Amino acid sequence: MIQLNLVKVGMADLNIATDGAILKTTGLGSCVGLTLYDPIRKIAGMAHVMLPSSEIARETKMNLAKYADTAIPELLDRMIAAGAYVERMKAKMAGGAQMFAMSGQSDSLRIGPRNVESCTEMLSKFKIPIISQDTGGSFGRTVEFDSNSGMLSIRSVQFGTKEI
Repeated sequence: MIQLNLVKVGMADLNIATDGAILKTTGLGSCVGLTLYDPIRKIAGMAHVMLPSSEIARETKMNLAKYADTAIPELLDRMIAAGAYVERMKAKMAGGAQMFAMSGQSDSLRIGPRNVESCTEMLSKFKIPIISQDTGGSFGRTVEFDSNSGMLSIRSVQFGTKEI
């Protein structure tokens, strides 16, 4: 997607887009690119979630976008402030890869799968359906989310580009 109105979402960041702007984030390995969309108002949101739970936060000023349990409510607040309705929202997500194979797989090393699980649980709490996802595997992704169509474009070196 080549688009003039590009809104970049960095690692442990979130943002919203309207008026046909494209949200883009790169470097999704174990991180999850979570998108929310109100198809009537055409308001899109994206969070680049790094970790599943803010319970492990050690920073003095909490970065709400970094954790699934705080990023999703913050993204919802911003989208609602822009005119979106939670009742109409649909979610898509990509990423959550298991980037390193390790024997004995302790839960603390399953960051990607735990990020996906945590995002899924939070969306369930808000009754937001996940209509499509491209998660897991052991490869990185770059995603672009179109605020006009709600299309999520996923690019990876191994598998090229696909749209969901």
